[in-house]
Amino acid sequence: MTRIKRGYIARNRRTQIRLFTSTFRGTHSRLTRTITQQKIKALVSAHRDRDRKKRDFRRLWISRINAVIRENKGKVYYSYSGFLYNLYKRQSLLNRKILAQIAILNRSYLYTISNEILK
Repeated sequence: MTRIKRGYIARNRRTQIRLFTSTFRGTHSRLTRTITQQKIKALVSAHRDRDRKKRDFRRLWISRINAVIRENKGKVYYSYSGFLYNLYKRQSLLNRKILAQIAILNRSYLYTISNEILK
């Protein structure tokens, strides 16, 4: 069987991969075999961390709400779980992200929300 030179098709494929990994350091941006491995690893990490980012932000919002709620025990509920239970029982449309922003920017408004829930 005669030898077939791959020519421009293989070179174009390699340069596309090289453009993806051009910012990587050392061999990871120079050698074709390690470039393909690093591209696969980068894409796997990006896919995994998109889900992890959602999880981390939810944890951050919960801890911010809980910190503000526990700060003034006389004005608001004693626990985060009791606050959210009564919030959803009243069918409020505020989610954790909005509540966390309210807790950081305007704590007094969070206290008024909690007082309205208590009534």
